[in-house]
Amino acid sequence: MKKRKRILLVDDETSFRVHLGRLFTRKGYDVTEAATGGEALALLGKMHFDVVLLDIVLPDKDGVEILRDLKEQTQDIQVIMMTANATVSNAISSMKLGAYDYLIKPFEVEELTILIERACELSTLRRESKHLRHELARQREFDEFVGKDPEVLEMLELVAKVAPTDSTVLITGETGTGKELIAKAIHRKSARRDKPFIVVNCSAIQETLLESEMYGYEKGAFTGATRNKSGLIEVANTGTLFLDEIGELSHTLQVKLLRFLEGGEYRRVGSARSLRADVRLLAATNRNLKRLIQDAAFRDDLFYRLNVINIQLPPLRERKADIEELVQYFLRKTCSRMGKCIKRIDANALEMLCHYQWPGNVRELENVIERAVILTTSEMITTNDFPADLVAPVAASPRWQAESDSLADVEHRQILKVLQNTVGNKTRAAAVLGITKKTLYAKLRAYGIFPRSQAARDPLNGG
Repeated sequence: MKKRKRILLVDDETSFRVHLGRLFTRKGYDVTEAATGGEALALLGKMHFDVVLLDIVLPDKDGVEILRDLKEQTQDIQVIMMTANATVSNAISSMKLGAYDYLIKPFEVEELTILIERACELSTLRRESKHLRHELARQREFDEFVGKDPEVLEMLELVAKVAPTDSTVLITGETGTGKELIAKAIHRKSARRDKPFIVVNCSAIQETLLESEMYGYEKGAFTGATRNKSGLIEVANTGTLFLDEIGELSHTLQVKLLRFLEGGEYRRVGSARSLRADVRLLAATNRNLKRLIQDAAFRDDLFYRLNVINIQLPPLRERKADIEELVQYFLRKTCSRMGKCIKRIDANALEMLCHYQWPGNVRELENVIERAVILTTSEMITTNDFPADLVAPVAASPRWQAESDSLADVEHRQILKVLQNTVGNKTRAAAVLGITKKTLYAKLRAYGIFPRSQAARDPLNGG
């Protein structure tokens, strides 16, 4: 059912309002009436309208003033001005402020009908355009975080809520789950989006260097300090500082970071003078900080200061429904970067990716797809394009293995299944199983699947 367009009719003449209201209700519009500017603004604050018919002369407010207030709030609503006392200045003022059109009373109803229809079309178009821009912006913010898993969508909703604030956020998850992508998304959706986004990997820099990198140093602070140097906190001033692998910080640096978080003050190495910086802190770790606290390896007061908002990223093995979409995304991305044209991925290859446990998570999946794109010589990725360490565990750990089965039974059934999946292609079956074709034939004979006499005449024996 087509949604009825909404009109707000603002005029102090009761008979005029009632007449137009009934007329346009019969034409299929929802019409709401207001006799004063105050009533109109109150209604506009509560309800959405597509078009406003606004008289310039009202008891309490000038229609041009109401138009100005309205256009400051939204550009989606189209306003048609009406007056019985037309002046050139009023008409010019109204059009400059963004009125859709200007009518002089009395006017033809047909003329008004045409104007309202066109104004409704423009209102709808602008609203849809605004929605599209917002959707595109949202997609750009999360363009590399692909997935429709409920846990992922819930996590992205939390990101959208917390990003506009200045709260400290602790992002947790296994290696390769996309913690830095989430940190970047938070920064891009914040009021600091046009300010610096500085990344510090706490595990990649030696402790002795990390302090001077973060806080800077004064000339003469240590051998080689020939000049003053700003630290990354100073560089990130008014922006966002992302501390990755924060669980690797030493106790000394934990104390200094806590002092900075509590007061916004820090000191360069070798200086007695305190400096201030306005920085939003985001932190990430793949370690269990609560367990580190129990082991006295991480300060509990720093943990509570960091853990204002916790965003937990699920591992890929817990969101396997997203694997196909991720594969297609990485396939398009890699092909575009390398100038290759690979149209699809083989169904068996995709099934293998879905069954793999992905200890390296999304990062590992991206690397596997990039490798496959590089190695394949056809327009389709197959299991032959995957690394052996991915193929072998899948082949060796069938989902349907029972605890009472012998190793021979498991191997027998797995060979049969792979042969069925590869439509009898021995070369592909050997690749999936992670063995040579010669070994495969030996096993086929041993299990009576493929007798020696049949092997000699099998047309697939050579390939």
